[in-house]
Amino acid sequence: MSEPHEYDDAEIEASRAPLLDHLVELRSRLIICVLAMAIGFAICFAFSKQIYIFLLHPFAIAAQLLAVENANHAQASGGMDIGRFLSGTRDLFLALLGLKEVPPAPDADKLNLVFTAPLEFFFTKLKLAGFGAVVLTFPVLAWQVYGFVAPGLYKRERKAFVPFLLASPTLFLLGAALVYYVILPFVLWFSLSQQIVDAQVSVQLLPKVSDYLSLVTTLLLAFGLCFQLPVVLTLLGMAGIVSSKALATGRRYAIVGVFVVAAVVTPPDPISQTMLALPIILLYEISIWCVRLIEKRRRLEDEEAGRDIVPV
Repeated sequence: MSEPHEYDDAEIEASRAPLLDHLVELRSRLIICVLAMAIGFAICFAFSKQIYIFLLHPFAIAAQLLAVENANHAQASGGMDIGRFLSGTRDLFLALLGLKEVPPAPDADKLNLVFTAPLEFFFTKLKLAGFGAVVLTFPVLAWQVYGFVAPGLYKRERKAFVPFLLASPTLFLLGAALVYYVILPFVLWFSLSQQIVDAQVSVQLLPKVSDYLSLVTTLLLAFGLCFQLPVVLTLLGMAGIVSSKALATGRRYAIVGVFVVAAVVTPPDPISQTMLALPIILLYEISIWCVRLIEKRRRLEDEEAGRDIVPV
């Protein structure tokens, strides 16, 4: 009886095509990707104002809550103890989730951001549209990549690869949600709490539109990419490059590396670093479990293949 991998090799051989056919297919898929990106860019640029306001929502809520907090405690110096700081962060998180009503701030003006160059906000909208286009068209881009490499994969590898096309954007969205509802509010609340407003001195936060977008996109990319850890390690486990035993043995080094990465990609405060490091460590443990399951399934398949071989 033929071994299972012989059928896979025959399938690969049957799907081979001349180099020119591969280049033609690559060109067609690149054209689809470019068209998808262009359409996504046009849509995001048309709604760039609404998208930017959506990204500004945590900042606006934080400024409104801080104004109410300062009015209630009548703190002219703008100082804030740790208890009020943590309480305000919690209220901001609940307000963003819609679980807490934000009272109107007394004598509060609209949130003010500035731009110092004539075309700064226009280029900011271009960057925002480009970033939004990548996020919006990611399913199309990923599917085109998969469609190009799928003929070179075994049938069982194609079946195993498809779940990662779903897991990758899901994990990215989880990382982005953590940024929007937890990390960004904390950073903004901390920044706003440093303001000083009294009779003699006024030190207020007036961020530039480009700087705010850079902060948001940097955090979104950092958390979204770091949340791809289970996908990357599981694919490496499927390829036999890493093993669950090696991942478990190197756990202590991985934890140190995670905190180093978190310190680099997050604002310089220990709380936001910990907020990124702890989920990544949890995802690392999940990755070990996933690789262990892959190894177990591979052993079972090898045993089944061994029993199916009938000696001549």
